[in-house]
Amino acid sequence: MKKWLIISLFISFISIIAVMFYTLDPQTLESIRNIRPEFLLLALCLHLLSYLLWGLRTRSMCRSLGFDVSIPRAVEIVISSTFLASVTPSSIGGEPLRVHLLGQENVPVGSATAVVLGERLLDGVLILVSAPIALHLFRGVISISGLNTLVVIGELLLSLTFLIVIYAVWHPHYTKKAFNYLIHRVAVIIGKVDSSRLERLTSKLDMVIDDFHSSMVFFVTKGRKGLFFGSVYTILFWIVEFAMVPVILMGLNQPPAIVISFAAQVLLMILLVLPITPGSSGIAELGATSLFSLFVPVYLIGIVVVAWRAFTLYLNLIVGGFVSFKILKDTEYLKDLMK
Repeated sequence: MKKWLIISLFISFISIIAVMFYTLDPQTLESIRNIRPEFLLLALCLHLLSYLLWGLRTRSMCRSLGFDVSIPRAVEIVISSTFLASVTPSSIGGEPLRVHLLGQENVPVGSATAVVLGERLLDGVLILVSAPIALHLFRGVISISGLNTLVVIGELLLSLTFLIVIYAVWHPHYTKKAFNYLIHRVAVIIGKVDSSRLERLTSKLDMVIDDFHSSMVFFVTKGRKGLFFGSVYTILFWIVEFAMVPVILMGLNQPPAIVISFAAQVLLMILLVLPITPGSSGIAELGATSLFSLFVPVYLIGIVVVAWRAFTLYLNLIVGGFVSFKILKDTEYLKDLMK
């Protein structure tokens, strides 16, 4: 975890230095002197509000499955996951941690997995639906920036993930067979073939898959109320997250450019799906620089990117890290991570 944290911060710092080097001029310094701190405080409050909305989404989806997780605990769980999400490629570290912490709230692993994957599916569906609109607004421009290929790859990856989850839900038998095959192959490769241990592991995994299957089916049948509220909180969450850039622009005495900045961030989220660097460091800064340059003056791009990353990466590392160590310091989960 320490290695990934160092790599994430190093790549991010280098990227920011490069962006600042190419965009810094006397106008930049003048804009910094005239900055309106109340808007930066508002951007901070918006990001903190997104934690609450995310926690409410988790709680509503858990309650629809019959598990009661308090609002403070749900918010604590999602905040803690942002730390691992910020130091692992494509945020893959945050999801297992949320499953683990929901398990501590007596939510079965399969149901917790259904909640976490259900949240990601809601995010993915919203981004995929919004992407054509964003691409339309940027038509004829993205090809110049060289981001069109990465955007297409990101969309394909989101679509593939969506299809895999749907297949796993509707065909749990084949999903079990696939996982059992992979487990046995890995056991042979690493030379740890113990029939009794493998049998216990595969049996437990089969139970998790069955629980996951029944929970996901419940979401789209009897638990549609939880899915509905989860969708509402998802929309509100992303509106609040995307509103930070317009607020930052107003803090720099610039027009908010709400529509075009929202479209740029939709495309940026597709880029961040690509599992290339820890916390998407480098990709986020350079991608934001390319997309934000279409509505932000050149001399302000570096400042906007730095402020945006301060909230979406560094604040997550600080707040998420504090909460993670607070709630995990006495558990085996953190000790295993730190080995």
